[in-house]
Amino acid sequence: MVKMEIKGLLMDPVSNMPVVVLRDAANGVFLPIWVGIFEANAIALQMEKITTPRPMTHDLLKNLLGELDAKVEKIVINDLKDNTFFARIHLLRGETRWNVDSRPSDAIALALRVDAEIFVEEEVLEKSKTLRPDGEDTDPERLKKWLEEVNPEELGKYRM
Repeated sequence: MVKMEIKGLLMDPVSNMPVVVLRDAANGVFLPIWVGIFEANAIALQMEKITTPRPMTHDLLKNLLGELDAKVEKIVINDLKDNTFFARIHLLRGETRWNVDSRPSDAIALALRVDAEIFVEEEVLEKSKTLRPDGEDTDPERLKKWLEEVNPEELGKYRM
């Protein structure tokens, strides 16, 4: 598994869809994950430290886990099938461990709220090298260049 950090959240200029950009701090490998508008908003709220008057869904999950004395150990983006990413949320309560199926966007939104580490299986990084949201292949060097050259002001500044 490769430990990742959130590099930013931005709009893909081609598909006009939000993209969560993860980056391997050690090797500089990027993993863009296209997400829906609502999921992007949940991530953006936490990235910008915006509090809402009432708990949002991911805040509710955080609160429930706290009340149950359970901890999110990590999240793992563990598969990529048919242009869809899969993730697992690894939980610990006492001596009992669970890992729960999740959409990566939900797992990331929860990880941000509980300060859990984000990992990606190496196989997923390999499979994702030419991924585009519409399922078409693209030049991995072009995508890497775009991610490296995107204005830092745009990263993390997703507009809700």
